[in-house]
Amino acid sequence: MPITNEKEWGEMVRINSDPYGKACVDVTRKVMELLDEDPIPLHNGYDDIHTAYGLICKADDDVSGGGLTGFMAGCVAQMVFQCHSRGDEFRKSNNGDTKTDGVVNHALLTVEFKD
Repeated sequence: MPITNEKEWGEMVRINSDPYGKACVDVTRKVMELLDEDPIPLHNGYDDIHTAYGLICKADDDVSGGGLTGFMAGCVAQMVFQCHSRGDEFRKSNNGDTKTDGVVNHALLTVEFKD
């Protein structure tokens, strides 16, 4: 797999040896393999394998990850973004129409209180 940041990837694998973190690493590894196998560009949405969401779901099924939480899926998106040659494309698919340079973790909420 075209990992662009071997040092970062190795560190992520090393520090995520607990079952929760390892599930994220295993799914990330499979997502990166799927990206390597299929050169079709990713798009926004939830419909198919050519979306960040679709790739994460397929990878989770393929490795029997146990069903990732939304937070875990966000961690997978971050790891792909930081370490894979198609990471920015993956980030854009994951983020949808949100304009940000980073990876949006859809499991996080922002609550605003008004007087």
